[in-house]
Amino acid sequence: MAAAPVSTSEAALELDDIQSGALQERPTPYVGRYLLLRIDDPAAGRELVRRLHAVVDASRSADPVRDARATVAFTYQGLKQLGVPQESLDSFAPEFQQGMAARAADIGDLGMSGPENWERPLGTKDVHVAIGVLAPDGQRLEEVAAHARRAHEDLSGVEVVWRQDCYQLATGRTSFGFKDGIGQPAVDGSGIDGTNPDQAPIKAGEFVLGYPDETGELPPMPTPDVLGRNGTYIVFRKLHTRVAAYRRYLREKAAGREDELLLGAKMVGRWQSGAPLSLSPDEDDPELGADPHRNNAFTYGDDPKGLKCPVGAHARRANPRDAFDDDGSVNVRLHQMIRRGTSYGPMLPEGVLEDDGVDRGIVFVFAGSHLKRQFEFVKTQWLNDGIFIGAPMEKDPLVGSNDDGTFTVPQRPIRRRLQDLPPFVVTRGGEYCFAPGLRALRWLAELEA
Repeated sequence: MAAAPVSTSEAALELDDIQSGALQERPTPYVGRYLLLRIDDPAAGRELVRRLHAVVDASRSADPVRDARATVAFTYQGLKQLGVPQESLDSFAPEFQQGMAARAADIGDLGMSGPENWERPLGTKDVHVAIGVLAPDGQRLEEVAAHARRAHEDLSGVEVVWRQDCYQLATGRTSFGFKDGIGQPAVDGSGIDGTNPDQAPIKAGEFVLGYPDETGELPPMPTPDVLGRNGTYIVFRKLHTRVAAYRRYLREKAAGREDELLLGAKMVGRWQSGAPLSLSPDEDDPELGADPHRNNAFTYGDDPKGLKCPVGAHARRANPRDAFDDDGSVNVRLHQMIRRGTSYGPMLPEGVLEDDGVDRGIVFVFAGSHLKRQFEFVKTQWLNDGIFIGAPMEKDPLVGSNDDGTFTVPQRPIRRRLQDLPPFVVTRGGEYCFAPGLRALRWLAELEA
């Protein structure tokens, strides 16, 4: 059955049907919980979906948990287990059908980050349903989590197979020590402002299926229309951060503490306070870093050589902004993502340079309409390849799949080149999921055996 045609002119977002967790920014501060479930009995799975629909719907209303958000998504294997017809399954994006583990080599998850080293059951056929809950405090988290738990705990054909708690560290920063969660695009028609006043809103179709995207066309959408419309693809990844290795590397390469902080900022593209190098290239500016109206209000067009912010810095690779505007070689807006990174594990104590054996890192969640053009493109072409910045052998210095890598810091009169970069981020596992709209959740719950 073909998807119903939708005009490529401006279309109002059906916000009452879109899972709020797909578009809404997480609360600050936040606590959260991710659960992965396996469906052993399709009938129990459909009853689970019926109950979870109520949980997702309740998290949108003005009740005591109104600031908490629950999101439900399914893997390809999960939709298959629920009884979605093969014709519909075949209409999903090929990358989603294959799954993240099958595409690991393509996206650079090799060596320590390879699926053979992932946490089980991540990357296996035993992951069917993903539930994410984010809340501003523990009490509201537990209120929503209790609703989700009641949805599955008495269903004998459904099992929780994985759990990860997360929270905003007391410092408000990532485990590497940098201010967390600064940049987000504005989504046209959502009523949610972006964090860069210099960037026009991105067309809704880049993030939600059923609406025109930046090309003016409709993204490919699963069929039937009730299943695909108002849904979005979700990339879910658990990333372990090798904080001690990162600190040791900076200590070994830097000429004193100030240089250590500068090198860290050059690798990331921001100072630890969140102040961007593009606005404060020579020293940290905590006041700028703390100001949400200014700390993301910049572009890179006035810094083509990267003298302020290296062209290979993590933040500039992940979102080059206007860096390609002059030659028109790349439309950056086609590769924008909604990112929801949440920290897990305790902070490594300040000054500690040896690994304490504790697992810590980031649960990275991306929402968008194009798995290949958005997440996979950014991961392969911008983070793990340096061709677009004129340095083919260089990868992202912070999150790239480095093994004795290099990183260039442009400066006058002679550039500075860091050698022997080890991997600082290791993939522990991940899944490609699909978060349906609320009508689609009802449709899934009503499927016949």
